[in-house]
Amino acid sequence: MGNASQAIKVMIVDDSAVVRGVVRRLLEADGQLEVVATATNGEAALRELGQHTLDVVLLDIEMPVMDGLTALRRIVVEHPSVKVIMVSTLTRRNAEISLEALRIGAADYVAKPEAGIATATEFGRDLIARIKALTTPSRSLRASATPMTRPVSAHPSTRRPLVRALGIGASTGGPPALLKLFRVLQGAAMRQPILVTQHMPATFTALLAEQIERAAGRPCAEGRDGEPVLPGRIYVAPGGWHMTVENGPTSPVIRLDQGAPEHFCRPAVDPMLRSLAAVYGDGALAAVLTGMGADGALGCEAVARARGRFIAQDQATSAVWGMPAAAAATGLAEAVLPLDEIGPWLRRAMESPA
Repeated sequence: MGNASQAIKVMIVDDSAVVRGVVRRLLEADGQLEVVATATNGEAALRELGQHTLDVVLLDIEMPVMDGLTALRRIVVEHPSVKVIMVSTLTRRNAEISLEALRIGAADYVAKPEAGIATATEFGRDLIARIKALTTPSRSLRASATPMTRPVSAHPSTRRPLVRALGIGASTGGPPALLKLFRVLQGAAMRQPILVTQHMPATFTALLAEQIERAAGRPCAEGRDGEPVLPGRIYVAPGGWHMTVENGPTSPVIRLDQGAPEHFCRPAVDPMLRSLAAVYGDGALAAVLTGMGADGALGCEAVARARGRFIAQDQATSAVWGMPAAAAATGLAEAVLPLDEIGPWLRRAMESPA
């Protein structure tokens, strides 16, 4: 390993010795991460947190003595600077718990591979990327985005074509941001369809759609191939499928495909936004929220070329300022705003007359 003082310091919390050993080997093979502690349950993890300076805790859900969710509630209060990533098997129950963990304050989640963790090379790459995204500032994106972005406007121009559809993309930190956003949009006098792509596995996206429906107070479900895009409805891209929209015989329709991942993601934000630009033209509106990587930037450029508009979340309120920074770095964003201001901005834009 390189300079140990500069290494990202991690603790692995899992009741399986096999899992702890495999994850340790995966992380330390990277050379920039150091596993400084392990624990078999939440209670032991809290003791270790009192003895070590840590950057990240990898926290399983189902453990004896103290489960992961109980431990998380204490970690976010007692050690607020530590980033917690939930790592669990992908079941509906664990997905529900993981979404609750994100609401409480977990930074991210990673599903253990179904084929078994012992052969989890892709799992290791994904986990390492998420750890680094949460602990390493996006210096190059930050440097390029700020001077190129248009002056931030808290009020969308009313001298624009009527917004006909909204597309929202998010990744790391996205679920709680989306729910907060849709609570603000509840009751808004707007009838446009809203398409959402959140980087998530299949079980998670179905649950997320249920939560968004409750937060928004309007119909929301995973998109189904061939269904019409109806006013006032919210469509969530199903895990494992790109979701796009295309012109149908009488109205736009949802299309799902399992084409190649983009930015290592499926669903990805770029295909959705490109399709919105193609179908709705200057009536397309997009918002890119918190997330690692650069997915969404090319789609935002397509929206701008079609004379549509897009906005991005700012760095201070993003869990990871990757995706919104890349969108802002195009120099075409109409606004770069804190999360609390995005909902009101969208309401004004979508309620404004042509």
